[in-house]
Amino acid sequence: MNVPSSTFDFLRALKENNNREWFQDNKETYERARQNFIEFAQLILTGLSSIDKRVPEDMPVSKCVFRIYRDIRFSKDKTPYKDYFSSAYSTHGRTTNLPGYYVHIQPGKSFVTAGLWHPDKEELAAIRQEIDYNSEKFNAIINDPTFKSTVTLDQEDKLKKAPSGYLVDHPDIEFLRLKSFTASHFIEDKVLLSNRADEEILKIFSGLQPFLEFLYEAVDQED
Repeated sequence: MNVPSSTFDFLRALKENNNREWFQDNKETYERARQNFIEFAQLILTGLSSIDKRVPEDMPVSKCVFRIYRDIRFSKDKTPYKDYFSSAYSTHGRTTNLPGYYVHIQPGKSFVTAGLWHPDKEELAAIRQEIDYNSEKFNAIINDPTFKSTVTLDQEDKLKKAPSGYLVDHPDIEFLRLKSFTASHFIEDKVLLSNRADEEILKIFSGLQPFLEFLYEAVDQED
């Protein structure tokens, strides 16, 4: 299945007309685009439940798809709507503190991510400990040719110094400084417009299973 070109057209128009009046005038177009994305998200959910048994096969897709409405209460950007569609998958859908998967559809800026974004203090400490104890395993995962050619380990969000309990010259200090452990793949519009869009995304997520398993094991040990 693909993401229809009409969905991209709607998101482009929304970006240029991000206000309530335009949105209400184009509500039917939005509803069609949203329904298309929900159907696409359901295919991803079904496929993921086969790849990762921690993702429930019978979970309603509504628990995975994010609303298009922005929370502007504490934001300087007061535009009321997101100019993208997105969904997240885990044992509990889009809301969880466990490793999972994320799909982001935005013209020219689409990507998929897997891992654990901004884990809480205890989980972050557990992941760092797992990297420290099993450095060889972690490095084998992220240096695997398939991993390196498919995704990028996100490193934008990190501490400026070594985390407490670790030396600044630790051989894995660059990873231990991370505050999120996610791997991303940016997807061109033409891929999403093709009839194999869902298969391409699931192929990426399937290849990330060793990375997810490493995170699962780290967090599980914390329980």
